[in-house]
Amino acid sequence: MLGSALQRARQDFADRNPNSRRHYDDARRFLPGGHTRTVLTHAPFPLTFVAGRGATLTDADGHEYIDFLGDYTAGLLGHSERRVIDAVTAALGNNASVGGIHPAEARLARLMCERFDLDRVRFTNSGTEANLMAITTAIAATGRNRIIAFVGGYHGGVLYFASGAAPWNAPYDFVLAPYNDPTRSEAVIDANASTMAAVIMEPMLGSGGCVPASPDFARSVAKAAKKAGAVLIADEVMTSRHGTRGMMDLLGVRADITTFGKYIGGGFSFGAFGGSAELLDVFDTSPESARTNVVSHAGTFNNNIASMTAGCTVLGEVFTADVASSHTARGDEFRSQVAEVLARHRAPLSVSGFGSMMSLHGIRPTPTVPGDVAGRDNELNEIVYLGLLQRGVYTAARGMVNLGLAHTDDHMVALLDRLDDLLDELDPHWS
Repeated sequence: MLGSALQRARQDFADRNPNSRRHYDDARRFLPGGHTRTVLTHAPFPLTFVAGRGATLTDADGHEYIDFLGDYTAGLLGHSERRVIDAVTAALGNNASVGGIHPAEARLARLMCERFDLDRVRFTNSGTEANLMAITTAIAATGRNRIIAFVGGYHGGVLYFASGAAPWNAPYDFVLAPYNDPTRSEAVIDANASTMAAVIMEPMLGSGGCVPASPDFARSVAKAAKKAGAVLIADEVMTSRHGTRGMMDLLGVRADITTFGKYIGGGFSFGAFGGSAELLDVFDTSPESARTNVVSHAGTFNNNIASMTAGCTVLGEVFTADVASSHTARGDEFRSQVAEVLARHRAPLSVSGFGSMMSLHGIRPTPTVPGDVAGRDNELNEIVYLGLLQRGVYTAARGMVNLGLAHTDDHMVALLDRLDDLLDELDPHWS
């Protein structure tokens, strides 16, 4: 039904973006696929951006877009947030790499522990690393090796479970359970209790289509993990932006270890994992520690000055607890407005999400489990993506939309109006 419309949309995209095409072709000479971030791949080629300010991105062909992707949640603050840029510039003016301790490291640790109710925290370079180290912590604490993850989950490039465990995943002993199915997930956890080190879960599937966990599901998983003596790892790399203490707190669950990343780095590489002193002190290799079963956690750039300084500014000045709470409510309202636009049209589109994160889906009703997302019309999703680009709105090719701090009410109205206009154009396909 949409094949010819999709081909026209792709051709229009190619015609409008010759410089991006040239950058892409040049890059493919040296980079497999033309870049080093698989999620950016889409037909006919990805855009190349040359500037960003606030909520606006400019591509290599001079087109400006309202950025509603927000770098897959990492760009929560908007582009070139002045307070972060000034703080990092001042810090790097003194030294870029000390090969030792910098005061910003402990400052950020305190901010994170106080904000997210942690005893201890350690820093990494990405959310992927944070999740790998959280699993390491659980294995060290329990002496077991099996890890329960969920179909549809994504915890990093080597912890990928879109429809099962990817063959390139890190070689842990994974067993998969169904997301948002309390009864069957409890059964999987119970069956593996004696060998299980951890359960790792996202309070909302981010890469998996912004499908939030139901409170009943999250609580049942936590209860089953505790009964099994396993460590519950909450992957809040994306979702810690929700509420004052992250999304798990809003679901009424306290994880044993929580992982972080994305926006806290303020545009710089960042990851962290934190939890109780009992669990995290396995990394205490100091002379004061009486532990003999310590675990090494090295990393040249774990505590790099740029990321530590940016993180202090993000949590201490820009995205405070009060701002986080109000932004979550603002996101919920915005998502309801998007749903109202979709409901006025014939195209089978729905929107899922929580707080300031959402995803458009070429399927109705709104997905509640990963299988629903897998059944959507991906051609429709692509046409919506390309149609919004043509109208000056940048989202994810897979449908993700994120509300950022730089978005004004006018930006939100613009997305709603342009989505409405696009769907007016598409309605005849479902007459």
